[in-house]
Amino acid sequence: MSQLVIIAGPTATGKSETALQIAKEIGAEIVNADSMQVYKGMDIGTAKLPIAAREGIAHHLLDQVEVTEEVNVSWYQNAAREIIDKLLEEKSVIVVGGTGLYIKAILDDLNFPETDEAVREELNKLAEKIGANALHERLAKLDPAAAVAIPKENVRRVVRALEVIEITGKPFTANLPREGSSKYPKALQYGLELDRDQLDARIDARVEGMWKQGFIDEVKSLIKKGLLTGKTARQAIGYSQIINFLEGQTSESDAKELTKVATRQYARRQETWFKRDERIKWMAADSNRTNAILSDILKA
Repeated sequence: MSQLVIIAGPTATGKSETALQIAKEIGAEIVNADSMQVYKGMDIGTAKLPIAAREGIAHHLLDQVEVTEEVNVSWYQNAAREIIDKLLEEKSVIVVGGTGLYIKAILDDLNFPETDEAVREELNKLAEKIGANALHERLAKLDPAAAVAIPKENVRRVVRALEVIEITGKPFTANLPREGSSKYPKALQYGLELDRDQLDARIDARVEGMWKQGFIDEVKSLIKKGLLTGKTARQAIGYSQIINFLEGQTSESDAKELTKVATRQYARRQETWFKRDERIKWMAADSNRTNAILSDILKA
């Protein structure tokens, strides 16, 4: 029987590799739930699994849009559900990624109001005036839970959350999907977790590896393709720090260290977000983790 399996958790916990191993065992295909891996060419900085490393397993919703384009949760929900529904007719599906709102959009109903151009324009002007940090602080005061879920670097999403609050008079998270409305009530959700010191070490090592793989050259290449005009893509962790370096606002070594710090902070927010969902079964990092998940899937 076809099953929908979710592999979630903070960045650098081994989600992609775990999902690949499980997909091979149960004959599943994989659907991406990382909001930055949908962008073409954003490979090194998003730790996108190279085609050669996918071992013939089909991966969906990778490399969907140019870095100049904008995508939103509604777009992702429609695209992901269409793919998942079609695949589930014949085989199991594994959704893997760390963007909590994307995963929630797959599973649960969305209740977001339409945009108000006037409100959004005012918030965009405010963002330019006071900066990303101050804008995020404003969100944290109005809706602490939303501030946990949305990185301060992602100004577009911070603006959207504030827009929803302005339009509805309610916290952004009050409009989030409720778990009782799940489209896929039998979905199996697993969260991958690591000891904090171990996770921090893995994040630092990953960033060092990205630099060695040519992360700066990747950003330069994407700038030629319009990265600087993309409101979302250019704000991605690592990309924004390298852009600042290339524009002479910081040194290369500072850009690397700031990327490590931002990634560690993002991992904390991811953990906080996912821990709130009681449907997720948490799996500690050890050599038996994949087998434990497989065993649980086969028993379901």
